[in-house]
Amino acid sequence: MAKKSGKTSASAKRVKVTLVRSPIGFNRTQSETVTGLGLRRLNHTVDLVDTAETRGMIHKVRHLVTVQE
Repeated sequence: MAKKSGKTSASAKRVKVTLVRSPIGFNRTQSETVTGLGLRRLNHTVDLVDTAETRGMIHKVRHLVTVQE
């Protein structure tokens, strides 16, 4: 397998995303998006690279999470 050449870990902007509302009772795709962000339980916080893809996922579940720059 080829090595990935990326400078995303050290120099890229990062955001902290925290799950503050349960995805139960919402659309199933929103629950899958929360899982895709790496969030497992309420008040769980993950540190993610700030990319367009990540921002799109956050926008889809913006009523369930909080974001810190």
